Amino acid sequence: MEENKQNKKIHPDILKWVIMGLAGFVVIVLIFGVGIFVGEMKARFSYRWAENYHKNFGGPSGGFLGDWKMFPPDNEFIESYGTFGQILKIDPSTGSGQVAILIIQGRGDVEKLILIDDKTVIKSSRETLKPANLKVNDSIVVIGEPNDVGQIVAKLIRLLPAPPKRESFRPFPRPIL
Repeated sequence: MEENKQNKKIHPDILKWVIMGLAGFVVIVLIFGVGIFVGEMKARFSYRWAENYHKNFGGPSGGFLGDWKMFPPDNEFIESYGTFGQILKIDPSTGSGQVAILIIQGRGDVEKLILIDDKTVIKSSRETLKPANLKVNDSIVVIGEPNDVGQIVAKLIRLLPAPPKRESFRPFPRPIL
């Protein structure tokens, strides 16, 4: 009789493995859910950016609807939380808490509208700069947050050093002929 009672008890090691398996499954489901959330945020930003293109950059009044050639060939999403590129235009802003508005040429020659506010940090190496220090043709990296109309509200802007001139860089000496 006692032998039957021991066989009917759940062994603690088996219970431990079942609980660990369930915990692992819950973690995997949570990670998958975060991935879906991030994907939806990127898709929403790309959609809003396309819908507001004509407002932001004076593009076609109908937007992209029907003009499928404007999308990248591999259907990549537009960077919504940051970008890098060269400054094309700087407009000082006069309202709604914005200090300046930058238009930069990003990856794939896509123009992006970057909003700079009082909280934006601008860095060059270890030095903190003011928005007035930025110039057209400067190369920058922007990290920020998308707004509802497809613009990026900058939290951090890093000014990149100018690339070396092609002629001044010679890894090997010229051969003498």
